[in-house]
Amino acid sequence: MKSPTTALSVNLNKVALVRNTRHLGIPSVTRAATLCLQAGASGITVHPRPDARHIRAEDVTDLAALLQAWPDREFNVEGNPFHNLMDCVADLRARHLPVHQVTFVPDSEGQFTSDHGWNFPADADRLRPVIAQAHALGLRVSLFMDADPAAMAAAKAAGADRVELYTEPFAAAWGTQEQGAQLQRFAAAAQAALDVGLGVNAGHDLNLHNLAAFVQKVPGVQEVSIGHALISDALELGYEATIQAYLRCLQA
Repeated sequence: MKSPTTALSVNLNKVALVRNTRHLGIPSVTRAATLCLQAGASGITVHPRPDARHIRAEDVTDLAALLQAWPDREFNVEGNPFHNLMDCVADLRARHLPVHQVTFVPDSEGQFTSDHGWNFPADADRLRPVIAQAHALGLRVSLFMDADPAAMAAAKAAGADRVELYTEPFAAAWGTQEQGAQLQRFAAAAQAALDVGLGVNAGHDLNLHNLAAFVQKVPGVQEVSIGHALISDALELGYEATIQAYLRCLQA
């Protein structure tokens, strides 16, 4: 299968969530990662929250150690840089383990799921030091952002390398009269990011139904991070068939 221009990073939080309901160590997060990578995924994403409700600190270390055998794939660790994220990635660096990208997400400690992006210019001053800290560790920094074209220049000025567009509003509009308008909104935000020199990632509620249309209409998407829908599909199809199906969407 020809490699798509948009990378697929698989978020494994839901695998860890199921495992954490018992004390048996199954399903294995590292086994899931191995199967996804073998099937062609470009990388692995995790979001270790302070309450360890799904991904735990030891999972992050184990996955980074696993990725040493996959030097052409990427490890993306996301979370709030003012909670546990920076200690987590600094520990990986101290152990000489691979981590390539941090995605800064403005969620609260008890938040059910990420549901909004950073607010610019209000968040700029507090983000600059942690972006600089991540750069000092040799990491690419992506900021979780709403599809607001006007905010992209400020994100770049704060030091970000990429933005991850929060795609839930697009997914919620899929199949409705608002679908076209949302696609135009995200295309405009992506173009604004590209115009100021930011890379573009995307994630949240992308799935086998809406992914192809998104990457066709939204310019320059370098990476999509998909967890809930992909792991749900894998329960029915298996990891290999699911990864191949998502890669076909990206190739479309």
